[in-house]
Amino acid sequence: MARVFLLVLDSVGCGGAPDAAAFGDEGANTLAHIAQACAAGQAEEGRSGVLSLPNLDALGLGAAIRLASGDATPGLNAESRGIWGAATEVSQGKDTPSGHWELAGVPVPWDWHYFPRTDPAFPDDLMARFLQEAGLDGTLGNTHSSGMPVLRALGEEHIKTGQPICYTSVDSVFQIAAHETHFGLERLFDICKVAAGIFHPLKVGRIIARPFVGETSEEFTRTANRKDFAIAPPEPTLCDRVVSMGGRTLAVGKISDIFAGHGISEVFKGKDDMALVDHTVDLVRNAKDGDFVFANYVEFDSLYGHPRDVSGYARALEAFDRRLPEITGGLREGDLMVLTADHGNDPTWTGSDHTRERVPVLMLGPGLPPRDLGHIGFADVGETIAAHLGLPPGDHGRTQL
Repeated sequence: MARVFLLVLDSVGCGGAPDAAAFGDEGANTLAHIAQACAAGQAEEGRSGVLSLPNLDALGLGAAIRLASGDATPGLNAESRGIWGAATEVSQGKDTPSGHWELAGVPVPWDWHYFPRTDPAFPDDLMARFLQEAGLDGTLGNTHSSGMPVLRALGEEHIKTGQPICYTSVDSVFQIAAHETHFGLERLFDICKVAAGIFHPLKVGRIIARPFVGETSEEFTRTANRKDFAIAPPEPTLCDRVVSMGGRTLAVGKISDIFAGHGISEVFKGKDDMALVDHTVDLVRNAKDGDFVFANYVEFDSLYGHPRDVSGYARALEAFDRRLPEITGGLREGDLMVLTADHGNDPTWTGSDHTRERVPVLMLGPGLPPRDLGHIGFADVGETIAAHLGLPPGDHGRTQL
């Protein structure tokens, strides 16, 4: 039997989405713009020179970017030894659940609920209900913000008052930040469950617990204990289909949260992306026939995309590329590895939000010849994996192998 490793580099888009203008993102291109900034000497913090991704490029990364958008890819011009293409999303969002569910074969059939760019951002009646059911005497924030700015602005007041910080973004999310010790991690998770019962029926995609530590605005840092309380997918995904046929879905990173635990056999967490790569390497060595390893590496998005840190994003890409041979070198006959992304988050773009982009799709398996897939759909990724694992066809997408 086969094994499959689906590795999602969170937000590593490659531009060219045909509907990008509808999202205010026409021209956004996460990978191409990072490569161009590096070549122009504009990404020199902690690294230097042209973007160096020899292992990803050998799988077809540069070719996938050029296919998706036609943009220049300085430093990424290798001839591919893998199977490569670019995927276009049909779900009407540029968020984590939409991208991951569709990659797992289930496009989102509804429009997500987004909160308006007003202060306050959340309806008074729902917040009153939240306060009552969660046993709180108040909250802070109630605004659109990125994570670290809202912590720096309100973290000290949170410690003094005990009131959690509630905020949102361009995504369909209700986020709650609270101090791990002063407020309590389990208490934070408990009030997130309350919020899920209130906001999920509105099709707010995720309630996100954002724990942090530190005593002053200069010291605050978010911890690895983030937890997403997501709406369950509307129908069985690839994860469920694998388990129903006797296989295991092994979730690395935040995958289990994204799928609300549905179809997940085991969960592997880590303090950062390199720890998650460690888990992936171990699973390449030890996963059983029929296993589906589904990994998400979030720091490209959370640490570098949203803060618009081009140098940091380039460093993270180069660090992952250096470790990629540890994964590919362990693949055995019958295995398939798929590298892709869920959306874009162009660190050269305006604002601090995700960007609507196509994503690269890079596949590698012993004995599989190099091939140009061309343009495919997100759901085609899931169906390709399903076919490789010998699963019956699903309702969305088609296999590319």
